[in-house]
Amino acid sequence: MSELLFEAHHLSKRYGQNTVVDDLSFDIAAGECLGVIGPNGAGKTTTIRMCLGLTVPDQGTISALGGSMPRDALSIKAQLGVVSQFDTLDPDFTCAENLLVYGRYFGMKKAQIRERIPKLLEFAALSHKADAKPGELSGGMRRRLSLARALVNDPRLLMLDEPTTGLDPQARHLMWERLQLLLQQGKSILLTTHFMDEAERLCSRLLVLDHGKKIAEGCPRDLIAQYLEPDVVEAYGNGALALAESPLKAMAARVEVSGETVFFYTQDAKPLLDALAAHPKLRTIHRPANLEDLFLKLTGRQIREEG
Repeated sequence: MSELLFEAHHLSKRYGQNTVVDDLSFDIAAGECLGVIGPNGAGKTTTIRMCLGLTVPDQGTISALGGSMPRDALSIKAQLGVVSQFDTLDPDFTCAENLLVYGRYFGMKKAQIRERIPKLLEFAALSHKADAKPGELSGGMRRRLSLARALVNDPRLLMLDEPTTGLDPQARHLMWERLQLLLQQGKSILLTTHFMDEAERLCSRLLVLDHGKKIAEGCPRDLIAQYLEPDVVEAYGNGALALAESPLKAMAARVEVSGETVFFYTQDAKPLLDALAAHPKLRTIHRPANLEDLFLKLTGRQIREEG
């Protein structure tokens, strides 16, 4: 079994009458990417803040990298790399200077940091932007610079809070490529994300949170197999909604409606697809069940507002 770098036991956090994190336990093994997913208000960011020692849990314990929070916070943080939801780059410094100044916070010598800067910029595909300031960079470039900065101290464990939010598809894919490289190098990652394709690509294990509680945990494909039928047929277009209460409903194990689309979850899609062929005005999609289906089944389709 791989060495455990991080262990959280029975974490709870309340603000007034609101329980934001409720008896949460999990661990992270060496070389593993643990994904934390859940709707807005599920407790993901509060969990990350407790892991970083920025928020003190009301109950529970955290042990990490040979120490315990908050007693050994300084020695633990020296082995962590952090990318927060929002950019915290210094706008007055160039890319290279941002890395240099950040490295100094860890007590690293200037010569040691300067030696690392070219490789970090190369990793972030920013070698040509060493003398540019963050305001001159695209959103994707700033996120990659934030990741490079988090690697200045050569951390064993990275904590990434929604690192690709706001990026276009090309920028997200480049960020995923860089995170995959880090995993191949043996780094461990704790990742919160709203993107189910991101979680499925990067995470070896998932933690699903809702209302501060852990409602599921496991490998992405195992969770999909455990909670879902293997085939999904989506039907939309003129007359689609009527199908949800038609005889076709009996051909699926479960039927859901979201907006103008009817979702049929089934063990065998062929009879259903044959029947839908009699409705040529409808548009249909046949696909395997995915992580988004799992997320919606476990947490519901109702939109959660921030805060």
